[in-house]
Amino acid sequence: MKFARFIAAGEIRTGVVSGEVIREIEGDMFTAWDYTGNVFHCNDVSFVAPLVPRHVIGIGANYVAAREQLPAQLPDIPVFFFKPSSSVIGPEADIVIPNGIDEVKFESELAVVIGKEAKQVSEENVWAYIFGYTVANDVTAPQFFHPDGHWTVGKSFDTFTPLGPVIETELEPRSVSVKARVNGEEKQNSPTELMIISISKMISYLSSVMTLQPGDVILTGSPVGAELVGPGTVIECEVDGIGTLRNTFVAAKAPAVSS
Repeated sequence: MKFARFIAAGEIRTGVVSGEVIREIEGDMFTAWDYTGNVFHCNDVSFVAPLVPRHVIGIGANYVAAREQLPAQLPDIPVFFFKPSSSVIGPEADIVIPNGIDEVKFESELAVVIGKEAKQVSEENVWAYIFGYTVANDVTAPQFFHPDGHWTVGKSFDTFTPLGPVIETELEPRSVSVKARVNGEEKQNSPTELMIISISKMISYLSSVMTLQPGDVILTGSPVGAELVGPGTVIECEVDGIGTLRNTFVAAKAPAVSS
């Protein structure tokens, strides 16, 4: 089932995508909802991010280029970071490159949406706590990384976390590929089996540190091939079975000059 949020008749609504139409729902998509009876054609609405995340948590450097590069021993403490919910945008929204720099980095990713409160969950039981999956672009401005390794500022600018177009609840995440195209040219295309830390391991580990809640989004890492890009670049992030998340990079508007 594909859940989406969209704008129709000036309102943000939630619905289930079925072919070329969206059947509007009401209620909490994580717990209890029902159809309203309203049906919209996909071409007549504007899609927004499929949820407003409670938290966005990413993992760093989580893909290798080939299976033989997978490490024999995993790190004791994976590198995780937070991104603010204010950085979230939806399909077709502009990604704004901050003032002072000319380029930022795209990072196409499979994102996990938590559906139930999760604390101290074993790897085997992780799947019962996942609501679904969406496509993410973990936009990054490495120019703002702290020399000692702090990533927060470089990950946190407004518009730096595009999500969408839908949340797919019926996906086998261990057998899909994560892709990215820049102005139509493929730059990333890797199966999720090339992840260093698997989805089950990363969510189990996070649940041992913090209580995960419905609406938390976990970014599972970006394949090899991410690059710096500038204004005017169109980025299409795609995950098999979910869809394509398309955005355009633009330069920040110059601040207004006071008279």
